[in-house]
Amino acid sequence: MKKVIFLLSIVMFLFKTSATANYDKKFYDFSIEDITGEIINFNDYKNKVILVVNTASFCGFTKQYDELQELWDLYKEKGLVVLGVPSNSFNQEKKNNADVKEFCEVNFNINFPLTTITEVKGENAHEFFKWAKENHGKSAIPKWNFHKILINKEGKVEDTFASFTEPMSKKIIKSIESIL
Repeated sequence: MKKVIFLLSIVMFLFKTSATANYDKKFYDFSIEDITGEIINFNDYKNKVILVVNTASFCGFTKQYDELQELWDLYKEKGLVVLGVPSNSFNQEKKNNADVKEFCEVNFNINFPLTTITEVKGENAHEFFKWAKENHGKSAIPKWNFHKILINKEGKVEDTFASFTEPMSKKIIKSIESIL
């Protein structure tokens, strides 16, 4: 029996996933500029659940802004932060922050936090996105706009969701509610 447990332990070690990553840093160790140029210190979000979403104004998924706002309205009092990260990494964002801010407010009545236009993949990606990839693996790399990264209260990546997964989907709601 001890031999079986030992062999299982070795197999489990060899196939360990990024979910057991040894985080040198946590989400709270980063900061980013908001859409108006003020610094958002992620440490201010300690003990909250954060849904980070790279967004774009000219994307087919842009209608997801409505559901992101709905998610924010439903769960912000319970400790959820929706953080929109406008990005031109896929060449579908406006040219400046003022235009993005106006677009989001006028067309979607957005009042959750938005960052400045930020790179989300590759060498020029913001450090948060590099950290997410390092600690959670390839699923944390945005493949397109409206990719979602869910951060738990410990400041670690809890899960990631592809662009096709809508913000108010059962899958995302269940994940958020399980860690709030």
